[in-house]
Amino acid sequence: MVTRTGNARKGDVRLILDSLRTSGQYRSLIARQLPDGRLIVLAGNHTMFALALHGSGPCLQTIPMTGHPEQPCAICDGTRWEPSARVEVVECDDETALRINVVDNRAAEKGAWDLDALVDLLSYLPDYDGTGYSDQDVERLLAPPPTLEELADTYAPPADYGDDPPAAGRLGAPAGDADGPGQGSGLWPVLRLRVPPQVRDDFYAATASCPTPGDDGARLAWLLEHTREDSPR
Repeated sequence: MVTRTGNARKGDVRLILDSLRTSGQYRSLIARQLPDGRLIVLAGNHTMFALALHGSGPCLQTIPMTGHPEQPCAICDGTRWEPSARVEVVECDDETALRINVVDNRAAEKGAWDLDALVDLLSYLPDYDGTGYSDQDVERLLAPPPTLEELADTYAPPADYGDDPPAAGRLGAPAGDADGPGQGSGLWPVLRLRVPPQVRDDFYAATASCPTPGDDGARLAWLLEHTREDSPR
């Protein structure tokens, strides 16, 4: 069984592996048989990658279950196992195979979440293992929307420093003071970043020890400060 060359979608293989360890393979791969007998995966390439990443069993990993004894990995069940997958084979021509591969990725991307319904579903679970969501993700879903004042602070236009540029000191320090409140403009510069979900999650994981986790600006300042401390002098 082989993956389709040039698959354009880059998925989170480790997140899928975590789901497989917890819940098993709940959806078949969709594959097409080639003239030489091999199967080429049209939908589910990253599930195949995750199963390959697991490798031969037993993996000896157990899954914590809130209120229940730990369970063995749902892929290998804690026994001898060689990488394999449940596969549904379809017959189609090259053009249809390409369409299947593209729409499988595009359809999920075009969808939207009903966040209230999502939070309601997650509320029935004792933990979020295998769902792709962390405690921090759910906290952000439950957080109230920002007030108008908070939005104004976030999206305020950059300060007009004139001939007095920002001091090259502490992150976000206003003009005129590298270590404390500025004496010039009261507006700090705003950084606007749009990042993939994995980068966002890595950022929150790397700054989990920040003393003010509810402030992304404080998280970034904390991360930069610790990066400076860890850098060789």
